[in-house]
Amino acid sequence: MIHVPTAPYAHIVFDLLAWGGGLALGWAVSRWRLREATQALAMKTGPGYFVALALGAVPGAWLAGSLSSLQGPHPALSHSVAGALVGAIVGVELYKAVRGVKGSTGGVFTAPFALGVVIGRWGCLFTGLTDGTYGSPTSLPWAVELGDGVGRHPVQIYESLTMAVFLAAYLFGLARRRPWALQRGFYALCIAYGASVSSGSSSSPIQRSWARLTSSTSCRRG
Repeated sequence: MIHVPTAPYAHIVFDLLAWGGGLALGWAVSRWRLREATQALAMKTGPGYFVALALGAVPGAWLAGSLSSLQGPHPALSHSVAGALVGAIVGVELYKAVRGVKGSTGGVFTAPFALGVVIGRWGCLFTGLTDGTYGSPTSLPWAVELGDGVGRHPVQIYESLTMAVFLAAYLFGLARRRPWALQRGFYALCIAYGASVSSGSSSSPIQRSWARLTSSTSCRRG
């Protein structure tokens, strides 16, 4: 069992790193391989697209997170990446339906989101039990102890590593101009992320449900 030092400010530090890294990678990938997709997104959509994305992502994040955290021993409002992703998909799809926008628009967000999870989930780990996304108890030698003497699955590391592998495969696909990466990268992202979070190692059944919804909703994301 591995003891992990925790601190309440860890989330903020890693969130800032995740946002900064995601924005930088998104800019780089857009100029490298997704210039046409970025231009197409700007031409097919207006500012309302990003408003719809935010109006879906923000309440989705807090609804999914709080449904789980309010049922814990220390009820509190919280947010969820899976909930934000589902909410953003719903908001964008509604906007596209109203505006008659056809085709894929999610590709430019694939790499930034993946890197955000790779970095951000370490913040969840080092925040400890108060984060509410710790794994279920286990006696495996790589179990992590977050201050309560209980060894748990390091689900935060599982998810970070899963997204790191996906990101590497996605960037390789872009480098080789693979159709799945250029045209369906966001679908692949949602499926990979949903699969990693919905594993039985997660402590929260609500979190797993939202993750499964992420995977299924991705099939409708354009």
